[in-house]
Amino acid sequence: MKSTRFSLGLTVALVLATLAIIITASPALAIRVKELATFEGVRVNQITGYGLVVGLNGTGDKDQTGFTRQSLSNLLKRMDVTVAPSALKVKNVAAVMVTADLPPFVKPGTKIDILVSSLGDSTSLQGGTLLVTSLKGLDDQIYAMAQGPLSVGGFAITGQAATVQKNHPTVGRIVQGATVEREVPIRWQGKETLSVKLSQPDFTTAARLAEAINESLPGAAAKPLDASTVELAVPQNFRENLAVLVAELENLNVDPDYVGKVIIDERTGTVVVGENVKLSTVAVAHGTLSVQIKEGVQVTQPGPFSDGQTVTTPETDINVEEGADKLLLIERSTNINDVVKALNAIGVTPRDLIMIFQAIKAAGALHGELEII
Repeated sequence: MKSTRFSLGLTVALVLATLAIIITASPALAIRVKELATFEGVRVNQITGYGLVVGLNGTGDKDQTGFTRQSLSNLLKRMDVTVAPSALKVKNVAAVMVTADLPPFVKPGTKIDILVSSLGDSTSLQGGTLLVTSLKGLDDQIYAMAQGPLSVGGFAITGQAATVQKNHPTVGRIVQGATVEREVPIRWQGKETLSVKLSQPDFTTAARLAEAINESLPGAAAKPLDASTVELAVPQNFRENLAVLVAELENLNVDPDYVGKVIIDERTGTVVVGENVKLSTVAVAHGTLSVQIKEGVQVTQPGPFSDGQTVTTPETDINVEEGADKLLLIERSTNINDVVKALNAIGVTPRDLIMIFQAIKAAGALHGELEII
């Protein structure tokens, strides 16, 4: 029956089965400050280094990769082995860049994970071992030393006429492959003021965060400086024990506020509707146009014992069908449940919803941001 197309249950099943639309609808929840913000001065630092991976099974850099041969020659020279770079074969060696994130407050001796990426034209780092590599920060100081066997989540097998590859074999990871040698200096104790930085700037959330801090610590005098920063005075009893104050602030609950958004991914046909999205009353008529093109060839054979030639004539069959969709009225929606019901009543596929959302936004009836990724 035609009315089945507009059935709410059938439409919801279609949406779920085809991965077409994801709707986030949940009541307001109090979220810890730990998930919403960070504290000024407490941040991750990036460190990098240049190294060599050895022990590869012929999948290393090619001989024309000059910096790999030069690096290997310099390494051997430090070990009292002098070999000219031009005399080296580096098919079992690969030049790599080693990167890592240095967490705040880590002490010397702490182990951290590292990522190793091919720098030359190596085809695979599988089975390789990273030689000792110093990792430096932007200040050119050594903060960690890395070494160890690589774990590569893939492989590449090459034959004379075909290649089989899984995942990305030129990038590997070493879990706890680097040892911290230097601590990043952070001025922490004795601070008179403390700033809390929201991960997603929002004036309403900043005001609510300041209110929550003042209710928990009446002497903090917290105030929002802008959409992302809340500043508070450190109480005297916490000046030399700031970690306890931060621990209390991290566990405060705040109800964050967000801009209503509709996110559209045209590549996958995914539509995500935020909780605060609202619709004004609007009429929508969405036509379905189906075009089928069939290509064929008509072959005409010459008669027997004739000097004629075979004649081929291309044939094209085009069939166009347009659905008889009606104009539907979408009532004003004040919450996410009303939006879902209104859109489901149209009875279209999620890819059609992408165009409908764009048209509703152009008509001024979509109250929220429309973002296409």
